Amino acid sequence: MTYETLIVEVTGHTCLIRLNRPEAMNALNSVLMRELAHAMVAADANAQVRCIVLTGSDRAFAAGADIREMADKSYIEMVEADLYGDAVELISRIRKPVIAAVAGFCLGGGCELAMMADFIIAADTAKFGQPEINLGIVAGLGGTQRLTRVIGKAKAMDMNLTGRFMDAVEAERAGLVARIVPAASLVADTLAIATKIGEKSMVTARAVKECVNRAAESHLREGLLFEHRMFHALFATEDQKEGMSAFLEKRQPLFRDK
Repeated sequence: MTYETLIVEVTGHTCLIRLNRPEAMNALNSVLMRELAHAMVAADANAQVRCIVLTGSDRAFAAGADIREMADKSYIEMVEADLYGDAVELISRIRKPVIAAVAGFCLGGGCELAMMADFIIAADTAKFGQPEINLGIVAGLGGTQRLTRVIGKAKAMDMNLTGRFMDAVEAERAGLVARIVPAASLVADTLAIATKIGEKSMVTARAVKECVNRAAESHLREGLLFEHRMFHALFATEDQKEGMSAFLEKRQPLFRDK
C-alpha cells in the first residue's frame, strides 16, 4: 500500500516505518495516525516481519499534534471526533516488538507516540517534552499517564507543568530512553538492535512483551503470578527445547516460532 504520510520498508525481518510530513515536522494528524495504525497492524500480521522500527527525520521524530486540525474545534466536536483514539488502540495492541528511533524534536503527541513503542533509542540530538500546557490543554495520548509510570511523578509534573524539554542524556537518566547513539547512526544502530531481536523466538519475544507490560499495568503480586505462569507455559513450545538444547550443545539456536 502507498501511504501519504509514511514511508514503509521491509528489510530482512524488520519493518521500518518513517513518519513523512516534513513540511509540518512530522506533526501528527488524523491521516498520519490512521495510516500508521494500518501500517503497524499490517506489519504485525506479516510473517516475514519480526520487529517494527518507528522513526521520523533528523530534525524531528514528531513535533507534536497538528494544532491546525484541532484549534477551532469545540468540546463536543473533539469528543465526537476522538481524533486519534481508534489508531492509538490499534497501535497499543501490536504484539511484535516495536522500537522508536528518535532524533530531534519529540514533543507532545510525538513523545506520547514514542512511548507507545516498547522502548526508545535516542539520538544524541533528541529533545523530549510535553508542552501542551503552553496551548491551554493537557496531554491527551499518555503524556500524564505513561510518562508518570516511566519517569516518576516529580519528573512528569515538571515536564507537564513547565513545558520544558528534556535532552537525551536526561531522558536516559530518567528511564525514558533505553540507549543514546550518535545521530548519524541512529537508524542503522536501531535496525541492528531490531535484527538481534528478530533472531530470537517470536513466541518468546511476545511473551516477554506481555510480561513487561503487565508489570507496568498491574500490582506486583499479579505481575509475578502472570510471569510465573508464562514461564511454565513456554515449556510447551518447541523453541524452549531448541533453546536449551543449543545452550547445552554450545551452538546457536535455530528457533522456529513453535
